[in-house]
Amino acid sequence: MARTASRKSDNAFDLERAMAELEAIVERMEHGELSLEQALKDFEQGVQLSRACHQALGEAEQKVRLLLEKNGLEELVPFALKQEGAGDDDDA
Repeated sequence: MARTASRKSDNAFDLERAMAELEAIVERMEHGELSLEQALKDFEQGVQLSRACHQALGEAEQKVRLLLEKNGLEELVPFALKQEGAGDDDDA
C-alpha cells in the first residue's frame, strides 16, 4: 500500500518518496497502457499519496508559523536568488 511505502523506518512520512511514487503513477497513467482495473488502483493510490503529501506540507507550514511566532516574526519575507549571468538592476 502507498502509505507504508512512503513511511520511513521510524514511521515518519517521507515526502520525497511519496512525491516520487506519485510522479511514477502519473507517468504510468499518462502512457495509457494500463488495464482499467490497474488504472483504478493507481488512481486510488495517487489520491491517497496526494492527500498524505498535502497533510505533510500543511503540518510543515504550521511548524514554520509556530517557529515564526515563537521568535517574534510575523512572516518570512521571500527573496529572489540572483541568477548567474543576469544583469544587475544597479546598471540601469
